[in-house]
Amino acid sequence: MGAVHPGRTVRRALRDGGEVGRLLRHRRSSRPRRVVLLVDVSGSMSPYADALLRFAHVAVRARPGSTEVFTVGTRLTRVTRELRLRDPDRALAAGGSAIPDWSGGTRLGEVLKAFLDRWGQRGTARGAVVVLCSDGWERGDAGLLGEQMARLGRLAHAVVWVNPHKGRAGYEPLTAGMQAALPSVDHFVAGHSLAAFEELTGVIANA
Repeated sequence: MGAVHPGRTVRRALRDGGEVGRLLRHRRSSRPRRVVLLVDVSGSMSPYADALLRFAHVAVRARPGSTEVFTVGTRLTRVTRELRLRDPDRALAAGGSAIPDWSGGTRLGEVLKAFLDRWGQRGTARGAVVVLCSDGWERGDAGLLGEQMARLGRLAHAVVWVNPHKGRAGYEPLTAGMQAALPSVDHFVAGHSLAAFEELTGVIANA
């Protein structure tokens, strides 16, 4: 599997859930903690967005009552309802139709603020495991991203950042967006391979 694209192997492995679904369903407590996934669908994330949304589909199917999924780019789009469809390809097609900014720009700070203003105040982020899937290429104000990440960190039980580039040898999180975000991140993981998705699943399940 190449380092640049998750490839068919990851998509095939996520298609029916498998071990990822079993791990996400397993909780030590009787009441699962809410999981919120924010998936970057901007142009720089286009090689990874399909596999990340398939992971999100597995998460929603495994725990439909306690999982929310949004896409981020230049705007915020809730796709939880679309990803509740049983068939992965139908779910991804429905989600794609609902996303107006696919392969567009990246304004993470503004979009995260929109999420927190609307959904954070409602309690969706409060006490949740919030997973941001992005390469951190912020085209807006990195200072705003840092402020909103700190705000998220005060609300969430745990903040997980998934960056597909972290799986590359020699990678360092030097972009302004990653530098602004990392002080508020509890777990920084890769998202470029099946092994990386299994690691992410374990982080979510044990957070």
